[in-house]
Amino acid sequence: MSKFQKKRGKSKPAISTASLPDIIFMLLFFFMVVTVMRDSTLKVEVNVPQATELTKLEKKSLVNYLYIGKPTDQYAETYGTSPRLQLGDKISAIGDIPLFLEQHRSGVPEKQRTGISSSLRVDGEVTMGFVSDIKTELRKANQLKINYSAKPRVE
Repeated sequence: MSKFQKKRGKSKPAISTASLPDIIFMLLFFFMVVTVMRDSTLKVEVNVPQATELTKLEKKSLVNYLYIGKPTDQYAETYGTSPRLQLGDKISAIGDIPLFLEQHRSGVPEKQRTGISSSLRVDGEVTMGFVSDIKTELRKANQLKINYSAKPRVE
């Protein structure tokens, strides 16, 4: 007769699911904390023109967005219907551009400050004179990397 006998009828213990709700809530809180919502609410209408030769921006955290267009219907009573400049969440004057750029530069590590660029999102109906004034102010603020946003042309 053998000393060792097979154990019959015994099954493996079930996996405990008591910690499962804790794990789910930790994941939920993690994604709630790291999710970034839209940076700014558009107060101007921007319908960018279409283009054929487009390149994607690298490192979008180093890009300043300047929105140029006429105010939306809810802000038209306050700001009128002429084209306006929006910096961040507020409609600003052209003279506010250097302060806006400096605030963005202060939040970027010093090694990456040379890679900061400005992206102009200009409505197709805005005159080039207004855009030229903004570009002049960007040059005065030593912001020389400028691009125009556009959407791909549908053929």
